[in-house]
Amino acid sequence: MSRANGRAAGGADRGPGEIVNVGREQVHVVESGPADGPPLLVSSGLGGAWFDWEPSVALLRKDHRVIVYDRPGLGLSPAAAAPPSLRRDTAVMGALAERAGRPVTVLAHSMAAFAAEALARTRHRLVRGMVLLDPSYEGDAWVPVRLAAALAPLAAAAGAVLGATRLARVAGPLGRRMVLKRTSLRDDIVPEEVVRSVYGRGTVLGTVLAEELAYREMAADLAGLRGRRPFPPVPLAVVTALGDVDGDDRKRAWAEAHERLAGMTPHGRRIELPDALHMVPLDRPDAVADAVAGLRRMEGAA
Repeated sequence: MSRANGRAAGGADRGPGEIVNVGREQVHVVESGPADGPPLLVSSGLGGAWFDWEPSVALLRKDHRVIVYDRPGLGLSPAAAAPPSLRRDTAVMGALAERAGRPVTVLAHSMAAFAAEALARTRHRLVRGMVLLDPSYEGDAWVPVRLAAALAPLAAAAGAVLGATRLARVAGPLGRRMVLKRTSLRDDIVPEEVVRSVYGRGTVLGTVLAEELAYREMAADLAGLRGRRPFPPVPLAVVTALGDVDGDDRKRAWAEAHERLAGMTPHGRRIELPDALHMVPLDRPDAVADAVAGLRRMEGAA
């Protein structure tokens, strides 16, 4: 187990991150809070990095052991051994949950909700509760041809070219800023050099492209899993951000999709944020902390 540089990985006040072996993958993990606190296992959306969660972690780490990780090839994690898939991402999340030593509450943003739900359905003893933050949802998740695994090497090669030509150091941070302009009300809260250390990596850009390619297949695999494995009766909060959803019809459809997710368990509830944008962990740490506290109250009443 190797140590990443503390300032680059976790910030000066967070201590060093770790590169952790989980099965055939290696992932960058940043932990904070009391070692004996209730564990929160935290995963970012498509192409995200650990620092997307910094404002939320600041509110959670006093009373919880907060475990934030970068999926293989993202953030400061090394290049992935296997291409993105529901099976791989669920296995990584499950290995990190086992490493926590007791059942975890999973906090998953956007696309990470696929693996979080799959983990609850396949290894429910590892999951104490779940908060899904503006989670991805696909009603029609069938794919006629599966190409993601075959195209993943091309995505990695494209990233390698960008890295070798140093174009990644320009294109990556620029792309990050463009995404935040659409999905967040704030800029990155970490220094520019930290953003560049992540999104200036060709590996990260290739991985983002590979995750885009795998998205529909992961949704289809989750749809199939729903038909085979029940969701456990654990506390669940689904947070819906509507501020960047255009039109009343689309807002209604997004809210209804999240209602279906909340309805997977009798202990589920949906929290609507009418003015929030997609990057809830970055913009609305108060809502994240409230959702976690709500799960704790639900557990206490059970």
